[in-house]
Amino acid sequence: MITQGNQLIYKRRRNVEEKIVYFEKPGVVNTEETLRLAIQRAKARGINKFVLASTRGDTARLAAERLKGSGITIVVIPHQYRLGSVQQFPIELVKTLENQGHIVHFGTTLFHTENLYGTATPRVMAFLLRTFCQGMKVCVEMILMAVDSGCVASGEKVIAIAGTGRGSDTAVVALAASSRDLPNLHITEIICKPLQTPQRVPNFVPDEE
Repeated sequence: MITQGNQLIYKRRRNVEEKIVYFEKPGVVNTEETLRLAIQRAKARGINKFVLASTRGDTARLAAERLKGSGITIVVIPHQYRLGSVQQFPIELVKTLENQGHIVHFGTTLFHTENLYGTATPRVMAFLLRTFCQGMKVCVEMILMAVDSGCVASGEKVIAIAGTGRGSDTAVVALAASSRDLPNLHITEIICKPLQTPQRVPNFVPDEE
């Protein structure tokens, strides 16, 4: 809006229309398509960094294969140590990915810190983000972790990729921020997600990675 004399003149703003893909079923069956859509959007937006969830390494291995020669690097976020009884991400894969120019970061899983801080806030945030889908919760959590560790710069535009149970079914474009600067984290685009969250899928059983 601009002013000329006593008149207010409204300038037309350009709206952006973009496709969002909704998967009927969540889980690993959507991994290939999620990666394809993410790579397509990265090329369209000039994004050169992915933040990727991978618990057992299969998704990270597949993503690295699909990204060869693309100029896109991956910040892989496995589970932190001691979140489960054993670390499931293959340690030998860490070196392989690093040799390809990617990063593997084992950091504190921020939305599982209620026992440390004595507050339910992290769990509440996790439940709130799961109203979109499980992958959205993980995407936001990973971006915060990646910036906290210096793997991603604050304000950097990235694509975050996560899933439900195993594999990938959610991808978003985001402006990254640290956990100390949460209000400046912005999900600017949703690329794909499952239609339903796992809590609302009757008899949902995660697919195997």
